[in-house]
Amino acid sequence: MTTQRDGTNATAGEDRPTTNRSDEQRRAPGPGGQSTMPPARSWLWFALILLVNFMLFRFLFPGPEAPVEVPYTFFKEEVRAGHVEAIYSQGDTVEGRFEEPVTYPPEDEQDAEPAVRPRTSDTFTTTLPSFVDPDLEEFLIDNGVEISAEPIQEGGSWLTTLLFGFGPALLLIGIFIWLSRRAAQGGGGMGGALTGLGRSRARRYDQESETRVTFDDVAGIEEAENELVEIVDFLKDPKKYTRLGGAAPKGVLLVGAPGTGKTLLARAVAGEAGVPFFSMSASEFVEMIVGVGASRVRDLFKQARENAPAIIFIDELDSIGRARGQTAVGGSSEQEQTLNQILTEMDGFSSKEGVIVLAATNQPDVLDKALLRPGRFDRRVVVNLPDKVGRAAILKVHTRSVPLAHSVDLGELAASTPGLSGADLRNLVNEAALLAARREQDEVRQKDFLDALEKIVLGPERPLLMSPEERERIAYHEGGHAILGLVVPGADPVNRVTIVPRGQALGVTYQRPEEDRYNYPEGYLRGRIVGILGGRSAEEVVYGTRTTGAENDIEQATNLARGMVTRWGMSEKVGMVQLAPRQNAYLGGSGGYGGEKPFSEETARVIDLEVTRIIGECHDEARRLLDEHRKELDALAEALLERETLDEEEILEVTGLPSAPPLENRKVPVPDADPRD
Repeated sequence: MTTQRDGTNATAGEDRPTTNRSDEQRRAPGPGGQSTMPPARSWLWFALILLVNFMLFRFLFPGPEAPVEVPYTFFKEEVRAGHVEAIYSQGDTVEGRFEEPVTYPPEDEQDAEPAVRPRTSDTFTTTLPSFVDPDLEEFLIDNGVEISAEPIQEGGSWLTTLLFGFGPALLLIGIFIWLSRRAAQGGGGMGGALTGLGRSRARRYDQESETRVTFDDVAGIEEAENELVEIVDFLKDPKKYTRLGGAAPKGVLLVGAPGTGKTLLARAVAGEAGVPFFSMSASEFVEMIVGVGASRVRDLFKQARENAPAIIFIDELDSIGRARGQTAVGGSSEQEQTLNQILTEMDGFSSKEGVIVLAATNQPDVLDKALLRPGRFDRRVVVNLPDKVGRAAILKVHTRSVPLAHSVDLGELAASTPGLSGADLRNLVNEAALLAARREQDEVRQKDFLDALEKIVLGPERPLLMSPEERERIAYHEGGHAILGLVVPGADPVNRVTIVPRGQALGVTYQRPEEDRYNYPEGYLRGRIVGILGGRSAEEVVYGTRTTGAENDIEQATNLARGMVTRWGMSEKVGMVQLAPRQNAYLGGSGGYGGEKPFSEETARVIDLEVTRIIGECHDEARRLLDEHRKELDALAEALLERETLDEEEILEVTGLPSAPPLENRKVPVPDADPRD
């Protein structure tokens, strides 16, 4: 499938009691009706802890000392003596700070004023009399007193007092309540709350009619399914194999791209065998507390042995199964400890016990070698993307409960969806059903599926207001892609062309192969690049100028040309040398170079020259073909401006061109024998 995108941018009726309930009754019950909240006497301890916390804070971090209140005459005497450093006045109240702590009343006046308790402080307050001296400001300045506009002494903020006075105690109380609730939910005491961290959180799927999955629910991956039939047979009748000394694999690793049905296939194995199925994501093993992951592994295998025969399924195994010794700091990391425990557990049981481990990953190249050796994961099953027949079978499974119109052709839909996984097809069926419901239809029609496919692959329509000149340029751009899709040998058929903006594209040319491709000849790849450059070439042929609308086209063409040079050995100058970074076959994209590039700067220069040469030759070919078919290009652009969207039949009718000729695939003739022989 080729897509050219252009653009820069409580049940009813139940009686309910209305009486008020006590606090004890309102507590959330745990297993067996046990309260998940701490007992009532604990709240007295909580109050005591808060009080102790506050008193300790006040003792360790005392607030500012209260200022001593002095008469106005004493204040003036201290100013005159040079003992006052700064003052702050608000109304008739003056507060200030002494150079050094001062005792009031002084020792010689304490007998005269026995009712006043002597205090020593470096801050003071006084009240100005109503007949205060108007020259007070000058008097203060002459004696070197700083007159401040801000208060001399401020207490700590209420937020700081609340945080340090009660915060630590509230944190401890919160942890205690959390542990209490966890212990009650786990059916144990406080010790159970801590040990419960190491318990497995695997979900168990038993033979329930609404959740049971069988091989009838799995389609399009028959090769992988056939590999697992033996596992099902062993779980149903283990004596059939053990009587001859045979044993089922301890572990089966399912490898495939996201959405291909690895988890569904594992559940189908358990459903067919009729055994308990324990499912857990690998990331759920690891917690913040060191050792929790290993403890959960031990508990998971213990549960499986107690319910044997059983299946353990670990999804996304690569999150804990990565090769050791690469990211550990200061010894073994928590992830490595969890992996070590899995290795130990898989060594510590025999497949004769009836416990089989299934795991899924889409990054098998990063897994630890010890995990993949025989005796642990004995068998590797690759779950590939479905082919045309497989996609039709998947669509048939997902449309069981969908009312289909007579016009729906699942085979045609399967042919229109190359490269889509089982999850993608399920989403397609769902989007088509939702679209039919919005259109107030009683059945889902073929058009609903095609419109849903366009929405998924190309993106939703965008209502943009464009000028007639811009619409015409986009029409020629998309017309250039479409014309080359009809005249370039071996090009994929043009299924649809539209100038309606979708997603980030201002127009789209949608091409789909007639059959699934697994091997691409050099001529086909060059033809792809020619077609990709058709939009820019059409603009140059018609307008003689360039726009930014070819950004995505240039990116696609560059990636293809660079792959031809560095990955597939299609350059005479570079030769058959692997120069591209390693690529994940299941996730797509390149992981980049781990360190320095494995080739010299001169080789890099040759690579760039070869990529530029291939793109330049394809660009020249695209312009030549469009010059030859200028009349058909004008007709197609005019039809796009009138109808906005054209399907395959309409494109052939408007242009008068046949479908693209097949790519030549002739054998090289055998050279004549030497006549001297």
